[in-house]
Amino acid sequence: MANSIAIGLAELKISRNPDDVLVAFGLGSCLGIGMYDPLLHLGGMLHAVLPLNNDSKAEHSKYVDSGILMLLDMMIQAGAQKQRLITKVAGGANMLNVSSLSSTFDIGNRNIDAAKVTFDKLGIRPKSEEVGGKIGRTVRLYIADGRYTIRMMGEQEREI
Repeated sequence: MANSIAIGLAELKISRNPDDVLVAFGLGSCLGIGMYDPLLHLGGMLHAVLPLNNDSKAEHSKYVDSGILMLLDMMIQAGAQKQRLITKVAGGANMLNVSSLSSTFDIGNRNIDAAKVTFDKLGIRPKSEEVGGKIGRTVRLYIADGRYTIRMMGEQEREI
C-alpha cells in the first residue's frame, strides 16, 4: 500500500522506500521538481515557492535556484549519480487573472525561468515538464518505479 508523503511549501524530501509516493499538492505558481535515480530507486522532490535566493550565504528550499542545488546535493549524498538522474518539472502557473498585475507579479513564469537557468548551469536537462498555464496541479513521484504524475482540477492523473 502506498505511503503518501506530502511535500509542503518550501520543502524537499528524498526517499528510497518503494512504498513511498512524494506528493506536492496544489502547485499554482510554485514548481514541483522531481529527481529520480532508476538504479537506486531513489527519488526526491522539491516544492519551490519563489525564483531566486538573493542571500548567497543561506541555501533554502523556498527558492527554485537554491532548492534545486539542495535537492541535487541530497540525492548525491544518498548515492545518486547526476548523469543517471531523471528530472521532471511541473507547475509555474500564472494564478492572477488581473492583466495589469499578472505581468508584474507572474511568479510562475519567473520560477520557470529560474529553473531553466539553474538546470543549464548544472548541465541538467529535464526529461519532461508541464509548466505554465493558469491552472494548479498536484504532482506525485512514485519511488518504486520513478513515475511522475500530474493531476489538474477536473482531470485524471497522468504521467509525464
